[in-house]
Amino acid sequence: MNGSAAQTHGMHLLPRAFTLLVLLTLALTAGGLSCTPPAAAAEQVPALIDLRTTFSDGAYDPETLVKMALKKGIRVIFLNDHDRMAIEYGLPPFRNIIKKREERNSLMLSGGHSYLQTIASLRKAHPDAVIIPGTESAPFYYWTGSLLTGSLTANDHERRLLTIGLERPEDYLALPVPHNDTAGFDPGRSLPALAAFGGVFLIGLYFLFVSGWWRLFGVLLTLAGAAFTTNLLLARPAPFDAYHGDQGAAPYQLFIDAVNQQGGLTFWNYPETRSGVRTLGPIQVKTLPYPQMLLETKDYTGFAALYGDTITVTEPGNVWDTALKEYCRGLRGSPPWGIAAADFHREGEGGQSLGDFQTVLLLEEQSPQAVLAALKRGKMYASRGKYPHVPRLDEFSVSAAAPDAAPPAASGDEVVLDGAARIRIAVSGSAGQREEVRVRLIRSGTLIAEFKGTLPLKIDHTDPLEKPGEKVYYRMDMTGAGAIVSNPIFVTRAQK
Repeated sequence: MNGSAAQTHGMHLLPRAFTLLVLLTLALTAGGLSCTPPAAAAEQVPALIDLRTTFSDGAYDPETLVKMALKKGIRVIFLNDHDRMAIEYGLPPFRNIIKKREERNSLMLSGGHSYLQTIASLRKAHPDAVIIPGTESAPFYYWTGSLLTGSLTANDHERRLLTIGLERPEDYLALPVPHNDTAGFDPGRSLPALAAFGGVFLIGLYFLFVSGWWRLFGVLLTLAGAAFTTNLLLARPAPFDAYHGDQGAAPYQLFIDAVNQQGGLTFWNYPETRSGVRTLGPIQVKTLPYPQMLLETKDYTGFAALYGDTITVTEPGNVWDTALKEYCRGLRGSPPWGIAAADFHREGEGGQSLGDFQTVLLLEEQSPQAVLAALKRGKMYASRGKYPHVPRLDEFSVSAAAPDAAPPAASGDEVVLDGAARIRIAVSGSAGQREEVRVRLIRSGTLIAEFKGTLPLKIDHTDPLEKPGEKVYYRMDMTGAGAIVSNPIFVTRAQK
């Protein structure tokens, strides 16, 4: 072959090589393959949320509690001690002078600095554990009834929110909860009233130097002016007080916003608790279930989807689905995620053991930053059992129904699919468990499939996506051998 022929032959080979390269690229893309290394597989890491210590009403000091968790193989631990456990009633018109206050042990009595120092020491002593501080908070309560009739009632004293990830002492000082008396007298807000009461006091002093009945009048004015002034000086500024009735969602939204500004996370705790009505000495305390708060507030991170009481907000079409559909329609900035809340105080209390309620995190690395990111993004599921027999959600994923599709989406993910959705679920128990379970698959609040079987159970279900551009979500739950509640996977059908 001469040089000219060789050159011509080479020119014919170039288009063929280019065509083969294009075909190979298309084949790889169609098969869902990528030339970039795959992301690290997420590891399931059980975590315990909502634990009390001796900083509030828990039975164990933080060191003992952490060791108990580590002994059970649980290395992610959230401490949620009560920030302030106080209730106070003052008699009008001198509510800040003539008052009765009851306060129990809470972390603010010893101070947020001491709490955080203890956690810092634990982190050094147990570098293999992730220990994250927070609180259980009651942002508001209000009084109804009267002491005279025996009907005095503290309402909503047990509407609780968990905070997670508050790492500075000033974060705790700034929490807008009742009786977190970190601010002193506020002259700007009280100056008009202070001037009026001071004027009454000065007028009274004048009449003290006048003879006859005017002197008695001066005594009364002086005493009244001094009392009202003292009552005002003892007041602590607060956006809401307990004497002006139900304030709706406003105190709780204020609390959520304050924690968000500090970089923390908030979770509504046991929204359907039935333990909030009882007599406490000469008063009653009354906290009715409050699932409506999940709809009336926004920008909180999530809520307790599993805990030691009845819960219905996770039923198909109920409150959780309403909030998730609001997110899909753009009415919420973020979806509320579900966790398991332990409300743990003592081993064996209420038949509960440490480890019965687990929030299982999907982590690519085990660090405080990764843990907080997983909670914020919904990369977890809630599980309840009797330790060590706690069920496991080995897989919950959504992908395209076509063979060799792109990698599946998991809890907390959002994905666009062209065509039907393939949902895969795998649940299992501890070694030897063979209990019968029921698994429900829910799409945007509607129960679309139900499966019964014996652990371990695998499910492969295909669901059509009918409306291009519509965002929907899938979630699942399991009952039988304990309980599992997944977080949603959001899916949008690709536009034509």
